[in-house]
Amino acid sequence: MTIRARWTSYWQATPLVVVLGIFFVLPLLVMLAVSFWTYTGYSIAPAFVTDNYRDAFDGCASQFPTLCTTFRTYASTLKFCVIVWALTLVIGFAIAYYLTFMIRSNTVRLMLALLCTIPFWTSNVIRMISWIPLLGRNGLVNQALVGAGFIHQPLDWLLYSDFSVILAFVHINTVFMIVPIANSMARIDRSLVEAAYDSGATGWQTLRHVIIPLAKSGIAIGSIFVITVVMGDFITIGLMGGQQIASAGKVIQTQISALQFPIAAANAIVLLAVVLMIIALLVRFIDIRKEL
Repeated sequence: MTIRARWTSYWQATPLVVVLGIFFVLPLLVMLAVSFWTYTGYSIAPAFVTDNYRDAFDGCASQFPTLCTTFRTYASTLKFCVIVWALTLVIGFAIAYYLTFMIRSNTVRLMLALLCTIPFWTSNVIRMISWIPLLGRNGLVNQALVGAGFIHQPLDWLLYSDFSVILAFVHINTVFMIVPIANSMARIDRSLVEAAYDSGATGWQTLRHVIIPLAKSGIAIGSIFVITVVMGDFITIGLMGGQQIASAGKVIQTQISALQFPIAAANAIVLLAVVLMIIALLVRFIDIRKEL
């Protein structure tokens, strides 16, 4: 192999590396640097102090074993993350399985897959706002339940609650599970499924021992998408939670609104570290390079 041929692949990857370096790595480095700066109510000064990280976890050691505000906030965020991940995984896997194995016509499969992506043609905010007239105290759901005699007074927990936040998250993020899982399932050799049935395996056994193991990479990629979006989200929690539910992303957004950029950057670095640890745990058990 000549020297020119050896460096060809590096030159081909150079544009992507440059773009990632400018628009991803460089902003992260700037955010990391700002997280060590000092600030007052009127100014920000370059420095190298750890006060922002100490402030982010202020009182956590003294209040142990009681959770401090920071840990309670992350516990709330992780709660939403786990619930939404589980629901989107079940729904996304079922839809992907149906599209891949139950639909024989490629045209019908394409049309149904298109229907799954149509909600992305509108803004997330618009899709969330559409739930308000449905779930509100005088919304269609409460009116229908009262009219049918199932309840005597409107339900208050349908909107501006954990339920409405989870519902909006699942509505927005399920497609992130459908696409990678369906892509993995589409690569499964149908002869393996037929061999399992010919060997006497039931549908559940085939699903457990053949389809799920071969679709693990797609499940991992979908999980990474959902986890990263939910962990850093503040718009959905703010809008559907009525500005009453705390989350890590909401704390950072509030600090930025107050022009407290250094402590906001410190909290963003902590949040990034938590998300990276979750992703590292997924990658440790599932090799997503097969999907890429």
